[in-house]
Amino acid sequence: MTTFFDRLADRIADIDSIVSVGLDPDTDRLPEAVRDADLPRWEFNRRIIDATHEHAAVFKPNAAFYEDSDGWQALEKTVEHAQEKGVPVLLDAKRADIGNTSRQYAKVLDSVDAITLNPFLGRDALAPFLDREEAGCFLLCRTSNPGGADVQELELADGNLVYERVADLASEWNTNDNVGLVVGATTPEELRAVRERVPDLPFLVPGVGAQGGDAEAAATHATAENGAGLVNSTRGIIFSGEDSESAFDEAAGDAAKDLKERLNQYR
Repeated sequence: MTTFFDRLADRIADIDSIVSVGLDPDTDRLPEAVRDADLPRWEFNRRIIDATHEHAAVFKPNAAFYEDSDGWQALEKTVEHAQEKGVPVLLDAKRADIGNTSRQYAKVLDSVDAITLNPFLGRDALAPFLDREEAGCFLLCRTSNPGGADVQELELADGNLVYERVADLASEWNTNDNVGLVVGATTPEELRAVRERVPDLPFLVPGVGAQGGDAEAAATHATAENGAGLVNSTRGIIFSGEDSESAFDEAAGDAAKDLKERLNQYR
């Protein structure tokens, strides 16, 4: 079976891009041009997808922006449209729970290609996702938010830090070759250290846009030995044209292309 990361590596090679375009249609920031649509978030995403798909290795909608009745409809149409354009969809949901709850959460992988997961409930909580051999599973490791250090940099009894142990566990759990890690560009030294620790795991690297992360470190360390890996930008792409109401999608396309070219300097 061809894994998600095999397919991702092929797409990256085909379009020469490791850019993940985040699709977080904050209703407070949607342009007037889409606000009168039946599903404004869908109309916004449709135009963003059409403008950026040539530069997007994946599209990454965050579930938090769709958790209402109209939102789920918008997300379903978004996923279908992205996949029709030939772009896989990574759902940023940070799921994991006990037993039957995780099995219910994992059903979303019938529709999307990959998902982000919270590893802190352990292997049994992740099993319904990891057992989907065809799906990609990105485990939170060293996240891009400042408070990530509160837990992720705690020292364990064996001298390892929590995020280092997560990386080791992810490698152990990668029996189906479908496990990756979320490691932020806002902590470039940790990003480099995790890459050295697990050279075979693809990374999803957030934080290079509005969070001001290190683009060079992100591009250098995102991809695994098989060529799969992603650098995400959300607000820096989809809201790059906020001052240009009618041409917001063109601005997003330009921003995605610019990020692709900037990252490719260091790959």
